[in-house]
Amino acid sequence: MTRTAGIDIGSTYTKAVVVAPDGTILGRAMEPTGFKLAQATERAFGRALDAAGLARSDVDYIVTTGFGRHQTAIGDVAVTDLTAAGRGARHLFPGTRTVLDVGGQTMKASRLGADGKVQSFRLNDKCAAGTGAFLEKTARYMGYTTAEIGPLVATSKNPVPISGVCAVFAESEVINQLSEGAAPADIMHGAIVSLVDRSVQLMKRVRLEPEYTLIGGILRFERMVDVIRRALGAAVNVPPDELVQFTAAFGAALLGQRRLSRLATEAAAGGSA
Repeated sequence: MTRTAGIDIGSTYTKAVVVAPDGTILGRAMEPTGFKLAQATERAFGRALDAAGLARSDVDYIVTTGFGRHQTAIGDVAVTDLTAAGRGARHLFPGTRTVLDVGGQTMKASRLGADGKVQSFRLNDKCAAGTGAFLEKTARYMGYTTAEIGPLVATSKNPVPISGVCAVFAESEVINQLSEGAAPADIMHGAIVSLVDRSVQLMKRVRLEPEYTLIGGILRFERMVDVIRRALGAAVNVPPDELVQFTAAFGAALLGQRRLSRLATEAAAGGSA
């Protein structure tokens, strides 16, 4: 039985997924990345193996992805996170043509061709106002944890406009709104609307096409998904069961299965020759 693993070494979290030949997820785990990427990778992979009830020797091929994919020696091959995310999204939702990935430090939009390969992409990795870090910082300033963002914003009735195009200016707006008595839930809702505006603009720059699939840790907040859906005026796909955070790692593992299959075919062809 051929098993592969995908490890997404992100700027905020490192995710590992182990899959069976049919694409079934056998185990997965997530660890804070921190400054020691190699150790975070080992921890995430080890926990994913434990969840699958497997030993390291039971995994035949490892594919790394994410910003830290070249900073660890654990993998057999490295692929870009755009490629891995596209593969994972397409497996979960075969009709996917546009992928929006909102992480802690980056936001990425990509358009896939009919073959599932990335045709166009744009990144927003220069300003925190266009990433999940802005929402997390806003929550912390108001005394809430990241885990409380979802329940908090669910109680909002009227989002407070946050128009700053820079994280520093946007933070000043948050401070002003608090001093004027705005409800924290409405401020957080406004921060989400601001982030969505940036994400939709990024999608337009890749010439977005339906179906739309949303991934990344920030997309686990239901209100974020609702605002994007309304902004696009169309249905959106969101991976189930927390896979929204593991899509790139899952896609990397699937690419490992494809790679092993190709190597086996080439070996068989060489032997027959």
